[in-house]
Amino acid sequence: MPTAAEWLVTLLLSYFAVGMLFAVVFITLGISRMDPVARGSGLGFRVIVLPGVIALWPFLLMRWARGGER
Repeated sequence: MPTAAEWLVTLLLSYFAVGMLFAVVFITLGISRMDPVARGSGLGFRVIVLPGVIALWPFLLMRWARGGER
């Protein structure tokens, strides 16, 4: 039977994996729709925001689903 530490690691890895999948889609399609300043941004900017998108993917997904821009 898995220990609590194994469950925690599995949970964190799952969160990271879903975040990575979301980040790829969001950075290619969604970021320019949600933030007008990000329109036309280069690869460097998108790489810089990648860790934040992975960490905050549930919040970004909710905002993107609601229509993005305020």
